[in-house]
Amino acid sequence: MERFFELQRHGTTVRIEILAGITTFLTAAYIIFVNPSILSETGMDRGALITVTCLISGLATLLLGLWPRVPLMMAPGMGLNAFFTFTLVKSLGLSWQVALGAVFYSGILFLLLTVVGVRERFVRSIPAALRLSLSIGIGLFITLIGLQNLGLVVAHPATFITIGKLKPTVFLGLFGLLVIMYLAARGIRGAILAGILATAILGMLLGYGSTPAGVLSLPPSPAPIALRLDFAAIFTVGLWGAIFTMMFVDLFDSVGTMVGVAYQAGMVQADGSIPKIGQMLAADAMATAAGALLGTSTTTTYIESASGIAQGGRSGLTAVTTGVLFLLAMFFTPLIAVVPTYATAPALIAVGVYMMRGVREIDFTNWEDAFPSFLTIVLMPFTYSISHGLLFGFLSYVLLKLALGKWRDLNLVLYLIAALSVPNLLVS
Repeated sequence: MERFFELQRHGTTVRIEILAGITTFLTAAYIIFVNPSILSETGMDRGALITVTCLISGLATLLLGLWPRVPLMMAPGMGLNAFFTFTLVKSLGLSWQVALGAVFYSGILFLLLTVVGVRERFVRSIPAALRLSLSIGIGLFITLIGLQNLGLVVAHPATFITIGKLKPTVFLGLFGLLVIMYLAARGIRGAILAGILATAILGMLLGYGSTPAGVLSLPPSPAPIALRLDFAAIFTVGLWGAIFTMMFVDLFDSVGTMVGVAYQAGMVQADGSIPKIGQMLAADAMATAAGALLGTSTTTTYIESASGIAQGGRSGLTAVTTGVLFLLAMFFTPLIAVVPTYATAPALIAVGVYMMRGVREIDFTNWEDAFPSFLTIVLMPFTYSISHGLLFGFLSYVLLKLALGKWRDLNLVLYLIAALSVPNLLVS
């Protein structure tokens, strides 16, 4: 392990790396509960989704640990799974098989862009304010979904939304949210996972949830969703907007995460370059395509990797430890399957809080950035569509710059995005 992971050069030990990997797993393990909860609303089998979530998270993270040998983890992305469910399937009316086809082809596009070196340059050409507003808008959208799943926010014929009835399960969810807030405020790792488990256990004790049939079992078969994607989806013209949107969301999410945690881990060179960034991006793209084949939405690098790095993780052994723990989690499906929706809803709200952090970096005194960013942020939850928020944000940015005569501030990529946004809005 010393020779393969170069532990001495990284100033770490086997013990530190394993503890760091466990920390990352505990911080991000909520995805095992939340991803099936979101994707199952499309009609996909929840048991199969639990298996696939553990499987792709484990294998993708092992790939990062054994190839570029970096202390990062990957799993189905929050926000991207919401886009898959609530935009592609519920809003556009696509089947989940066709939506998986879109995920697969977006992964292939990611890989092609990475191989030719376009992916990094592509992201650098997008204004920072729009990159930040993308994450913030998705955070608000996820929060709205969490509030709905909890039953705290419900539909209303006159005001569109209103507060729901304060049933016992709502109070249980609010208890879980309080647990997450308290632990996060104390800097305790795994706050989200602890909140989910505390809520589920209390609900069972009070009679508002079923008890597990056991602790260990063979994982549910992934057959109901694995290899069920619609490969012919690429020939559907209207689907290219969805593929394009997923490509952008994952581009910003994965590159931003990789760069951020690379600085924290001391991986950035004096000239600002990040060694093995090409391999990291390629692994991210391959994981997305493989995840679609297995039956889940876009797989991406997780910001929760920072928790393991904060514990001293510096090599691929951290990722290998995390990956192995995700694979072992498949055998605890009886425990995972009985976690109710009201227990995972607080996790969605907490993730929304984490995703709001970039709002302070947007200059809202500069209208050229403020207005497009604001539209991007608010239209995602208000239209119940990530793609509509993106399209209006990019279009307004380009049109405002042109109206002000600042066309030199724009680049070919932004013109291309704006051109593709118009037909997507017309057919939506």
